Amino acid sequence: MNIPHIFIFSPGQWLGEGKILLNLMDEELIFQTNWIVQQGDFAGRIACAQEIQIAGISDEMHNDLTFYDLRSNSFAVDLENPNVGKVVGKGVFDGQMVAWEFRNTDAEFEGYESYMLQPDGSYMMKAEYLTSDQLRTQIEARIWKHSEAQ
Repeated sequence: MNIPHIFIFSPGQWLGEGKILLNLMDEELIFQTNWIVQQGDFAGRIACAQEIQIAGISDEMHNDLTFYDLRSNSFAVDLENPNVGKVVGKGVFDGQMVAWEFRNTDAEFEGYESYMLQPDGSYMMKAEYLTSDQLRTQIEARIWKHSEAQ
């Protein structure tokens, strides 16, 4: 299968930075992120570890994502972290975009992430999540493949 993206679908490290807006706060939170994408296993499952460091907050957030059931333009995704447990979502991709969403989960957590490929090979990311207590999180970021030469 020919997948037009190296983000998520091939092993490597991705770095990023952006801002987080919470509906309960007036300020923007600046963050950095680090993705480690593993080689797919024998069943085609791709494990990813995502670390998020918010400026001014000592604790790092950690998400484990697994991408699987890859099709010609879709996939399944599991997200696991200490705050929401494990949720299962669906994803899609085309030549310019990779995106996934979580809807009607048992954890009463839903939202989406979309990554738009840029001419320089980086991605512009937008995400929005909503919890059962109506906490809305909006995220905008840019991510890029880490170069060993840096």
